[in-house]
Amino acid sequence: MAAGSGGLKDATAIVGIGQTPFAKRLPEDERTLACRAVLAALDDAGIAPGEVDALASYTMEETDEVELAKACGFGDLTFFSKVGYGGGGSCATVAHLAAAVATGQANVGVAWRSRKRGSGPRPWTSTAVQLPTPAQWTRPFGLLRPVDEIAMLARRYLHEYGATRDHLFNVALACRNRANQNPAAIMYDRPLTREMYMTSRWISEPLCLFDNCLETDGALACVVVSAERARDCRRKPVYVHSAAQSLPAQHHGMVNYWNDDPLTGPAWTAARHLWKHSDLTPQDVDVAQIYDAFTPLVLLSLEGYGFCGRGEGGAFTEGGALEIGGLLPVNTGGGGLSEAYVHGFNLVNEGVKQLRGTSTAQVPGASACLVTAGEGVPTSALLLRS
Repeated sequence: MAAGSGGLKDATAIVGIGQTPFAKRLPEDERTLACRAVLAALDDAGIAPGEVDALASYTMEETDEVELAKACGFGDLTFFSKVGYGGGGSCATVAHLAAAVATGQANVGVAWRSRKRGSGPRPWTSTAVQLPTPAQWTRPFGLLRPVDEIAMLARRYLHEYGATRDHLFNVALACRNRANQNPAAIMYDRPLTREMYMTSRWISEPLCLFDNCLETDGALACVVVSAERARDCRRKPVYVHSAAQSLPAQHHGMVNYWNDDPLTGPAWTAARHLWKHSDLTPQDVDVAQIYDAFTPLVLLSLEGYGFCGRGEGGAFTEGGALEIGGLLPVNTGGGGLSEAYVHGFNLVNEGVKQLRGTSTAQVPGASACLVTAGEGVPTSALLLRS
């Protein structure tokens, strides 16, 4: 479908990806990291910075469009957007650019995320400002951090469906195994065993240290152009086949207090829209990059996006199902649990690598990849194809 015709399906493609090194502490500031990731993505695509006319990032991104445009040497910008809700916005940044390019609002879009979470402050620690309304229903009662909120959902899930910590371990292990194949991953040289997992300290029971994502400094970016333009770029294009955002009715971030079923989160709403506008089904997906700030989010997402039935996410992970050669290989760069946590943008880039055939843990013949953003918050998703 040609750009400008009004449809998103396969009308645009990701043609460049870039990233900085990942570490607990990097010396550069966030703007410098952002510029390096963006320029690397443009170089990967073979596109000059002066051709960029669209930008998309997160509301939590510290580097604004004016700074980035001046520092990188962009031309006139005709489209720019930012998406809220932290990791829930990762896929939406690409979706916004795809919509802009497909409707003729722009020609070359760049999405990025730069973050110094490893060496910087934790966003929930500030007590200088009044709590936002949703937090007034959680933090005074002991749910101080995102992990505390997800731990409550996890406890309910384990109780409701008979899942166990071994199922959560399966998620953590699959991500760590893939990181052990990825030299860019923070956990590249640090294997994980069941004994290590089961004896690690609690962070918020029933979630232990290895159920939690990393805290990382780093930046990533990608470049989106029309499908027609993509054919002339330096790299094999990866097409944006379908995209979705989701903010369910009566949603309350992380805890879903007001829903009839708190375990039916934003993934379910996003999935309905994603598959409605796709020629593919869950059975056609060869590999998935599922947002993994915490291991239970992967179980909830497996169900929400239709890979298994309600309450079957735990059982789905058994028998190496999430490993290479399993039913659904996931987070093949290591994910947020073991590669880096940069609000999920590394999952977008890893999806591109899989469909280019250049991943460090390549799924043979992969031609369709699901990428998801944060579950538990207003979210987004992409279905990419080669």
